[in-house]
Amino acid sequence: MPDTPKPASDWQELTRLTQGQPIVIERVRLANSNIAIEGTFELPQLARLSAEDQVFVVAFLRSHGSIKEMEQVFGVSYPTIKARLNRISGSLEFVDTNPAPPAPSRSEVIERLRRGEISAADAIRELESNPPSREPRP
Repeated sequence: MPDTPKPASDWQELTRLTQGQPIVIERVRLANSNIAIEGTFELPQLARLSAEDQVFVVAFLRSHGSIKEMEQVFGVSYPTIKARLNRISGSLEFVDTNPAPPAPSRSEVIERLRRGEISAADAIRELESNPPSREPRP
């Protein structure tokens, strides 16, 4: 019989025990399945926040980002809410889900010019806008 999912209080207990120290997960089991994956896994960023900060983030999301509503919920001032949001956001790494494509290398630009895909003026513009990389010469 598979293990039942742990209640949220177990995460709070884990947070208390680790006292904010980083932890590494070594085994993950799919719920309602005997499939397990072993390796080294870090907790997602939001799960690494303290329990209090997680509660704050959930409240912020439920208030649809309304600082006025957050002031009422937590009974604190606008600057206090902003300071806490800044502290929490400063501890999180932004993950760009739509990064700009890397600039083409000089050899790629020259190859596109050779194939007639771009004009000489376009090639010059691309080469001037991108600093030369350390590519081996052919």
